[in-house]
Amino acid sequence: MILPNLPARLAEAADAAEALVAQMKAAVAVRVSREGRLDRAALDAEQHVAHGLAWAAAYAETLRQTAAWATALTTENRFGEAEALPAQILAFEYLSQLAGGLPMNQGEIFRPGDLGLSADGLAPIIEQLRPGASQAVKSRVVALLEAARGRPSLEASGLDETLEHVRDQFHAFTEEKIVPYAHGWHLRDELIPLPLIEELAQLGVFGLTAPEAYGGSGLGKVAMCVVSEALSRGWIGTGSLGTRSEIAAELILAHGTPAQKERFLPAIASGQIIPTAVFTEPEAGSDLGSLRTRAVRDGDTWKVTGAKTWITHAARADLMTLLVRTDPTSKDHRGLSMFLAEKPRGSEGVPFPAPGMDGGEIGVIGYRGMKEYEIAFDGFAVPHANLLGEQEGQGFSQLMATFESARIQTAARAIGVAQAALDLAVDYATARRQFGQPIAEFPRVANKLAYMAAELLGARRLAWFAARAKDEGRRCDLEAGMAKLVAARVAWACADNAVQIHGGTGFAVEQPVSRVLADARILNIFEGAGEIQAQVIARRLLEGAN
Repeated sequence: MILPNLPARLAEAADAAEALVAQMKAAVAVRVSREGRLDRAALDAEQHVAHGLAWAAAYAETLRQTAAWATALTTENRFGEAEALPAQILAFEYLSQLAGGLPMNQGEIFRPGDLGLSADGLAPIIEQLRPGASQAVKSRVVALLEAARGRPSLEASGLDETLEHVRDQFHAFTEEKIVPYAHGWHLRDELIPLPLIEELAQLGVFGLTAPEAYGGSGLGKVAMCVVSEALSRGWIGTGSLGTRSEIAAELILAHGTPAQKERFLPAIASGQIIPTAVFTEPEAGSDLGSLRTRAVRDGDTWKVTGAKTWITHAARADLMTLLVRTDPTSKDHRGLSMFLAEKPRGSEGVPFPAPGMDGGEIGVIGYRGMKEYEIAFDGFAVPHANLLGEQEGQGFSQLMATFESARIQTAARAIGVAQAALDLAVDYATARRQFGQPIAEFPRVANKLAYMAAELLGARRLAWFAARAKDEGRRCDLEAGMAKLVAARVAWACADNAVQIHGGTGFAVEQPVSRVLADARILNIFEGAGEIQAQVIARRLLEGAN
C-alpha cells in the first residue's frame, strides 16, 4: 500500500524533523555557549546531547533528501512501489526514533527528553505514516527485493543517463570479476591481484574525478559514489582502491606546484602510481595536531624520522602522501607539512625495500586485500621538490581540504557493503525453508529485510546529496560528515542483521556474510570515528547558533 500523496507526506515528515532539530540545537547551544560563543570545553562535557543533535540533524537531512528525490521521480512518473514503500517505512521509522529514542550506537540512545524537550508534535505525522510501515508493506518490500535480485539497487536511482551507464558497467564488472573471488581472497588474506588493479585502471577508476587535462575523466563526486558503491558491493577492498588516489590527486591538484601536477597527476589517474595516505601515528589517532614524526631539512633533502600506523596498501604503494612535523618548536597543527614521498613498490614478503624505512603488517579481521601496516622511518630521504606546493607548515590545512571527498567516498563504500549484506540476506532468506516455508515469510525476518532496504535508500540519497554539493563547489563538510555517519551505522546494522538471518550458518567463516560483517565494522572507525564525526557535525551546527 502506497500512502496517498506520499511525496508531500515525506516532505511534511522532513519539515517536522527539522523543526525538532531546531529546538534541539537551541537547547544544546544554551549548554555549550559562554558569553555568546561556543565553548569547546563545555561541548566536550555535553557530548551526549551534542552528538545526539548531530545524529538528529543527519536523520532530518536524510528525510529531506528522500522527500526531494521522491518529488523528482514523481514528476518523471518513475515513483513506483519499489521506491515508495521503502521510503515510507524510512520516514515512519526515523520520525519514530527522533521522538522516542535515536540509537547513536547499540548502547547509547539519545532522546528529546535528554534536553528537556517533548516530541509530542511528531505524533500526528507518525500516526499518518504508520499504515505505510505495516507488516503487509514490509512483506511486499521483501517480494520486490526478491524480484530485483541481480540489479544495481531496488529503487530507481534518479541519476542521469551517463551515470546510469557508469553504474551498470561497474555493477556488471563487479559481478563477473570480483564477487566470485572476493571471499577466497579474504580467507587467504591475499593482496588484491595486480591484474584486477590493472583492469580497474583501464576502466578509469583512479582518474574518475581528475581533470581531463591530467588524464582523468572529470566525472565528479556523484560518479565516484556510484563506482565506489558498485565495487564495494563486491568487496570493500576493491571499492577502497580509489580512496588513496582520490586523496592524493585532490592534494596535488589543489596545492601542488605546476611541476608536481605534471609529474604525478597523470600517473595517478592512469594507475601507474599507487598512492597511500600516511597520516596516523600510534599515540595520535584522530588528533592529527599532535603528530610527532618529524622531518629535518638537509640541503635539498628532508630526512624523516618517526612512526606511522594503520597505513593501508602501504607495501604496494609507489607514493606516500606523508604528513610530518617540520617545525620542531610547534606543538600543534601549525608545524605540519605534507610531502609527496616516493618509495619503491614492495611485496608481501619484503614490504618496504627502501633505505630509512621499515615496518610490518597489522593483522585485521576484515577490510583485507590492501592490508594494514605500521611503518618506522629512520632518516628516510625525501627531496625538497616533493614538499607539497613547496610550502612548509601548510600540511594540516591542505589535508583538511580533502576530508569532504574522503568522507563522501567512505559513505559510498559503506552503502556498497550494506547492499552486499542485503543481497546475501535476501538470497538466504528466500532459499532457506523452515516449518514448510521460506524464512523470508516470517515477519521478524521480513521486517529486517525491509528496514535494511529502507535505510539503504535513505543513506544513498544523503551521500549523493553531499556529492552534488561538492560537485557544485559548495562547502559540504557538514553534509559529507552526515553521510559518512549514517552510512557507516547502516552498513553495520545491515551486516549484523544479515548474519542473524543466516543463523548459525552466518557464523561460519566460509560464508561470505561473515566477511561482510567483519568489513562493515571498520566503517564507523576510519576516516573519522563515529564519535569524532558526531563532534565535528555538532560543532558545525552550533557555530552558527550563537
